[in-house]
Amino acid sequence: MTDGVEAGEATVGVDIGGTKIRAAVVTPDGEVLASATAPTPSGGEVMLDVAADLVTRVTASAGVPVSAVGVGAAGVVDPRTGEVLAASDTFVGWVGTNLRAGLASRTGLRATAANDVDSFLVGEATWGAVRGVESAAGIALGTGVGGALWLDGALYRGAGAAGEIGHMPGFGDARCTCGQRGHLETLASGRSVQRRYAELVGSAEAQGVGATEIEARARAGDQVAARVFADAGHAVGSAVLVVAALLDVGHVVVGGGLARAWDLVEPALLARLREEPPVSGHVIEVRRATLGGDATVVGAAALARRSM
Repeated sequence: MTDGVEAGEATVGVDIGGTKIRAAVVTPDGEVLASATAPTPSGGEVMLDVAADLVTRVTASAGVPVSAVGVGAAGVVDPRTGEVLAASDTFVGWVGTNLRAGLASRTGLRATAANDVDSFLVGEATWGAVRGVESAAGIALGTGVGGALWLDGALYRGAGAAGEIGHMPGFGDARCTCGQRGHLETLASGRSVQRRYAELVGSAEAQGVGATEIEARARAGDQVAARVFADAGHAVGSAVLVVAALLDVGHVVVGGGLARAWDLVEPALLARLREEPPVSGHVIEVRRATLGGDATVVGAAALARRSM
C-alpha cells in the first residue's frame, strides 16, 4: 500500500474522449497514483468495456483499494441517470448508453457520470487554476468548444447541459457541427481554426493544414493565422461577457488543446472584456487551466468522491 493512502480513500477517474480513453487512480489531494490510456473504439458498449478494463489495470498498478469510479465523457450526460442524451455524430452508438450503470456493473464499484468538461472544471476548481473560488465558468477549446459552471462551491449541471456555451448562437452564419448556424464553436474550436484559415487563405495548400501548424505560422508572422486565433479569442470573450451578465461569475478557466496557443488567443479575449465590462463593475479574471491532461480524470475522481 502506498504511504498516506488508507483503505477506500482513493477513487478512479475516467476520461472518455473521441480518440482515447484514460483512467487514473487519484488520492483525496489530487495525486495521480497510476494511469493508463487506450484508443477509443467504436460503439457505446465496447467503449465501456475498454474503460472498465483500464479501471482494473490502474487499480492493480496503484496497489491501493479504491472506493468509487467517476467518468467524464463527451456528450450531454443526464445527471440523474448517467445516460448519454446527445453527442457528436463521431460517437457511434453513444447516445442512450448508460455510463453509470455500465461502469458499475463492469467494475463492481459505485459509479458516477458527467460530461467531460464538467469533470475538467471540477478538477480545476478542486486542485487547479480556480481552486478555492466560489463560482467560476470553465471553457474547453478543443476539437469543439465545451463549457461548464461551478456555482457556490459546486458543479451546476441543470438537466445535463448547463454551461455548454459552445452552442451559444450569435457568432456569424457558419454551419456548426450540430447542424445549426452561428454557434461559438464555429469560431473558437480547433476544427474552426482549420476551416477559417483555409477559407481566408483561399489556396489549395491551406486545405488540410492543422491547428498546430497554423499556430506555428501565426508565431512566424503569418497574419492570416494570427487573425484566426485573435477572432477565436474575441468570440470567447463575447461568450464570457454573456455568462458574466447572467450569473455574475467573476472567474473563468480556459483549457483544451487550443489553449496551448494562449499567447495568441488571450490578448483578443481580454480586449473584448475591456470593451464592455460587466455593469456590476466586477472584474472578470480569466485563467489558463493548470492541470493539463489530468484535469478531466482528477475531476471525475473528485465527483466520484463527492457522490460517496
